[in-house]
Amino acid sequence: MKRNFYDLTKENLQEMIKPSFRAIQLFSWVYQKYSLDFNEMTNLSKNDRAEFDKIFSLNLPELANKEISSDGSIKYLFKLKDGYTIETVLLPMKNEVVDESGEIVKHARYTVCISTQVGCKMGCAFCYTAKGGFKRDLTPGEIVTQVLYIKKELNLPPERRVNIVFMGMGEPLDNLENLATSIKIFGDVDGLSISPRRQTISTSGLATKIEKLAKLNLNVLLAISLHAVDDELRDKLMPVNKAYNIASIIEAIKKFPIDSRKRVMFEYLMIKDLNDDLKSAKKLIKLMHGIKAKINLIYFNPHEGSEFQRPLRENVEEFKEYLNRAGLICTIRESKGLDISAACGQLKERSLKNAT
Repeated sequence: MKRNFYDLTKENLQEMIKPSFRAIQLFSWVYQKYSLDFNEMTNLSKNDRAEFDKIFSLNLPELANKEISSDGSIKYLFKLKDGYTIETVLLPMKNEVVDESGEIVKHARYTVCISTQVGCKMGCAFCYTAKGGFKRDLTPGEIVTQVLYIKKELNLPPERRVNIVFMGMGEPLDNLENLATSIKIFGDVDGLSISPRRQTISTSGLATKIEKLAKLNLNVLLAISLHAVDDELRDKLMPVNKAYNIASIIEAIKKFPIDSRKRVMFEYLMIKDLNDDLKSAKKLIKLMHGIKAKINLIYFNPHEGSEFQRPLRENVEEFKEYLNRAGLICTIRESKGLDISAACGQLKERSLKNAT
């Protein structure tokens, strides 16, 4: 049975292929030239190409559905080999800048939000993905090919970097081993060459897994989905808080190695009349004491069947200004893709309904 090429790091390949420089050539063809055919790899001998074709499979995920927003965001629904589907989102962060002669002065910049599991175990009350339950972990290759598919589709040159956020479907740290392998594959200079500093893990706060991640020294950035300032509310919003309460998360964060130029991101989903008041802002300031933090306020995206509502803009702005005055760096994440299936898991559920 053929092995999925995308599950393997360059070091894995070098153990399998001799001389080892052949592995580097192969890695480059796949990740820098986006090749899906061993016969195209002309700097390899015919015998090598035939042998690799027997050993490895080069299959990107199947596109099951795609929605394009008026703001340029694209949501992909990928179908995996076993029929399960996952979502990936491309977010344009900065537009291409062209001068009067038509020359590109600044290239467009993108962030890709990728999934790490089919479904999720966390069961967060506000999350659409939770409706489908948990099915299985993604393999390293199923994680990596989400980005590879998009880079190939957009025909982005290999040197054109993208930012990656592990915040699609699933809890990344609940699939830590495969996550760590995919981070290494993404960051390899002979492959996609996406620096760990461009890779952010968004987690609901599995404190013991944060500690394990720290010991791996992967140099990635960390974002904590906090969403509440006390355990009473967080227990209701995020059942995982009963196992990993806010105090345990804060303790783990204080031990996490952070590049001196970077900060730990705390994501705070603002829900109308629930956590968008200044009393909550004051508690948040106390929680952040002693942490090199950045707060990212996120508007709740309403979706079918949700009991929660989108907060008023003036309340979000007031919350932000209160934190800024207290010396915290705080930004508001402007929602993208509101005219498409914006909530994570929504495109999957809609596609399933349309198929029945």
